[in-house]
Amino acid sequence: MAVMRKAGVTCCVIFFALLGPMLWAEQAGMAGSQSQETAEQRSERLQWWNAARFGMFVHWGVYSVTGGEYKGKMPTNSAEWMMNKARIPIADYKTENVDKFNPTEFDAKAFVELAKEAGMKYLVITAKHHDGFAMFHSKCSPYNVVDATPFGRDIMKELADACAEQGIRFGFYYSQCQDWHHPGGMGNSWDKTIERVSFDEYVREKAVPEAKQLLTDYGPISIFWWDTPREMSKEAFESLHGVTALQPGIITNDRLGKNSPGDYKTFERNIPRLAPAGQDWEVCMPISGSWGYKKSDTNFKSASTLIRNLADIASKGGNYLLNVSPTGEGTLLPEAVDRLKAIGRWMKTNSESIYGTTASPLGRLAWGRCTKKEVGDGTILYLHVFDWPEDGELLVPGLKSQIEQAYLMADSTALETRRQDSGIVVALPARAPDSINSVVVLKVRGALDIEAGLAMPNEEGSLVLSADVAYIHNNEGADQARVQHQEDTPNIGYWTDENAWVEWSFQVDRPGQYEIIAELAVEQDSSRFLVDLPDQQGLVEVASTGGYGNYVHRSLGKFSIDKAGKCSLRIKPDKGHWQPINLRKLVLKKQ
Repeated sequence: MAVMRKAGVTCCVIFFALLGPMLWAEQAGMAGSQSQETAEQRSERLQWWNAARFGMFVHWGVYSVTGGEYKGKMPTNSAEWMMNKARIPIADYKTENVDKFNPTEFDAKAFVELAKEAGMKYLVITAKHHDGFAMFHSKCSPYNVVDATPFGRDIMKELADACAEQGIRFGFYYSQCQDWHHPGGMGNSWDKTIERVSFDEYVREKAVPEAKQLLTDYGPISIFWWDTPREMSKEAFESLHGVTALQPGIITNDRLGKNSPGDYKTFERNIPRLAPAGQDWEVCMPISGSWGYKKSDTNFKSASTLIRNLADIASKGGNYLLNVSPTGEGTLLPEAVDRLKAIGRWMKTNSESIYGTTASPLGRLAWGRCTKKEVGDGTILYLHVFDWPEDGELLVPGLKSQIEQAYLMADSTALETRRQDSGIVVALPARAPDSINSVVVLKVRGALDIEAGLAMPNEEGSLVLSADVAYIHNNEGADQARVQHQEDTPNIGYWTDENAWVEWSFQVDRPGQYEIIAELAVEQDSSRFLVDLPDQQGLVEVASTGGYGNYVHRSLGKFSIDKAGKCSLRIKPDKGHWQPINLRKLVLKKQ
């Protein structure tokens, strides 16, 4: 039952996007003097990265010798975690992997050439992963690829040189907290032969010296990619954080420490449905199932999925860091090579619609995605058409601007356009130039004129607000509530953080009273949350439905909406009385 009270809340929602650059500059995400940089200086420093949109991630280590296999078994998780998941003693890991690592077919020049052919603008590789093994000639530890393996070559140096020669930006991944070999590193709880020392000693003896070496001896380093932040002393954090000042202009991710946002937010494996407000961001994702080479991993994503992922991420203003996994011989599997070449073929024709673009100004597009460039006094819209319309008419919903020119990117074929109430219609040929993603170019004169596409009432005056059109307000560093699918129906799940909340924007044309009905599932005894509408709030308690897969319809009470126009509705957990819920949709039923 809803308890109603007036709260003086208005329809408009104030976001913090305008504060973003200022907050980022004030927090500990920039090395050395970068913490004092202006918003303009920061924008200039990240300009190349934001223009690149596409990079290669490389997970490679001595585990590739066995392809993640230990004693005839394949531990769960990705191959680079095999030492941890199989609880392999340090001595055995050395015998089975380190002592046998000899990738004689590795060719740094050819490797970088493939990344370049795929259209990638930067490359980030694991200089040291959690197993503690340095894939470079570490000066502070003999546990490295030059001194401890038959290969005896500095892989990082060869790749750094090849990237410099071919105009690819180069970056290092470094696991700063987890180290399953050093007695002070975190993560190894199984090898009882370790004579423990403090984590701070590990940082002083190994992590900081190795990071300094990587940022000193390998030429220009564009990115330093920290991983798996853990609690650490102020001294350890500051010594690690400060080391990146050795490379002016370097860019860092958000995984050094729990309170260190770095320069951009990292999404692992999954593409966010909505871009994080006011932040630069990147999706890192393996081309198959495992990050590191795993013999049993045959789950390669299709070229179609990868190309559409790239367009999807770019359409939201993010970067795509696509991971590959060299084998113990130093080469990529044919499946990975084929897919990189396929992306490259698409990029050869369509890269203009990816490089240097910004997020789509349009709402949801049923047929694909959109990227944008501002040029002179106009705008170019790149329409990424995944689903070619059978009737030959492509509707760009909400677009009211004057179209100066329209054509296919594939062959510059001119296209006719016309304006109607719902937007601009582009007349297309019967056949798509590309079966995966055909790009239509619209050149717009003057400022963009776009009418936002909000949820509208049906003929009965009711509105349906589904999970996949909600904006989820997650807290930085917390578990992320997100849209998932059960039985092909989207729902907001993993909502464990009582500080996270969700919001819908919609259009009201009939002011009056509405009953709000939720389709949801609750596992625990009860969950309490606030329903927040213009000028009123309702505190709602929902009893258990019998499990997270058992959805029921529950009335959240009756609310009055007094004015026609744009409105918003928010669901906020009642702190201290919140139990996670799965929420499929809200229906506002006109009374």
